[in-house]
Amino acid sequence: MSQRMRIVVLYGIMAALLLVVGVFQSWNLAITIINLCLISAIMALGVNIQWGYAGIFNVGIMGFAALGGLAAVVVSMPPVMGAWEVGGAGIGMAFLMLVGTVAAVYFVRRHTTGNTRFWATIATSIVGYFVIRYFYDPAVDAIESFDAARTGYLGGLGLPIIFSWIVGGVFAAAAAWLIGKIALGLRADYLAIATLGISEIIIAILKNEEWLTRGVKNVSGLPRPVAYESGLQQADWFLNLSAWLGANPVIFSTLYVRLSYAILFAIVLIIIMWLAERALNSPWGRMMRAIRDNRDAAEAMGKDVKGRHLQVFILGSAVVGVAGAMLTTLDGQLTPGQYNPLRFTFLIWVMVIVGGSGNNWGAVLGGFLIWFLWVEAEPVGAWLMNQLTMPLGPGSGLRAHLLDAAPYMRPLLMGVILLLVLRFAPKGLIPESGGSPPTAAKKAAVET
Repeated sequence: MSQRMRIVVLYGIMAALLLVVGVFQSWNLAITIINLCLISAIMALGVNIQWGYAGIFNVGIMGFAALGGLAAVVVSMPPVMGAWEVGGAGIGMAFLMLVGTVAAVYFVRRHTTGNTRFWATIATSIVGYFVIRYFYDPAVDAIESFDAARTGYLGGLGLPIIFSWIVGGVFAAAAAWLIGKIALGLRADYLAIATLGISEIIIAILKNEEWLTRGVKNVSGLPRPVAYESGLQQADWFLNLSAWLGANPVIFSTLYVRLSYAILFAIVLIIIMWLAERALNSPWGRMMRAIRDNRDAAEAMGKDVKGRHLQVFILGSAVVGVAGAMLTTLDGQLTPGQYNPLRFTFLIWVMVIVGGSGNNWGAVLGGFLIWFLWVEAEPVGAWLMNQLTMPLGPGSGLRAHLLDAAPYMRPLLMGVILLLVLRFAPKGLIPESGGSPPTAAKKAAVET
């Protein structure tokens, strides 16, 4: 089967599975799954850009998605003017002191050498730390004490939340630049540990810095980029459309809102997919694959391997940040406690591996397929277990235990799928296409 035909067949099967959910369960559920599949596919694309293009093993996906969620709050929520009045100046001064400390450390390290440089750097950092805390601590206490039950944070800029999708990418890209400058020179296993640790630090900051995100109190009521159900149910054009279709206005309004989200998410996915495909098939993309396949040979040809790795690390992280902002937009709230490595790291990696590492079409398919199976595993598992244990009778303790264990079908199914794919299709459902590594290296040498 050709690559093109494989893509058509597998995507057709995926569409059929979603149609089955719509017909036999509900269309609202089907559209909800599609929305989360679209976001998951964008995250998988970001990871594929890093791993499939350049072989960068990033397990800090959770942190970059959380930065996207932070962007949704910072951009869309209205500013809390009272909090700004009591603590805004202090936060601003603390930020200026932080910038001044960084500049002072840079100046010291540029103009000193040897032991003098070491001790001067330590002394400058310690002095800067205490100066920052002098302004920061009272400002934070004042902000978090202001109407703590309802706000207790600075709020945001009050802009349309759709802008946060771009800002989320910028936040993630900035963090990736900083992390990459520090960690990209490490060996692959050390890089994985570093990115995982830094992502946990990001989550810890979001949970504890209440002045920024309300911490574990959560920020809810984020504005939408689409209509509200209550507004639709009072609009004459919508009521007329519902009557013409013979649909219940309440149910149809929910479906309409979810379809609106799906259209927006699909547009973003198409744009990112188009850019990713153009990049992959360009001289730059062939050079990245040549670096991935033989780093030493690429360096011998004069390629800046570390610089290119930093470049692709930033690009992939930015895509994950965009998806993180989209997910928070869909949820309508930022919940720092929801970010966990199973959902935002392990599952995304399974999507890339199952779909096909190095192939953008495979990554998107993996995003759809794995999230679909993740959602459907619990209800299907409960139904299957109910059918299998029906002969035991309603009073059976074993039957009750097996039915209670049905939710654990999710991680079990993911593990089984991953093992089967690694054993029988190690290149994924849609393998990477193109020439052999030597051919890619030769093309990269000639074209760049």
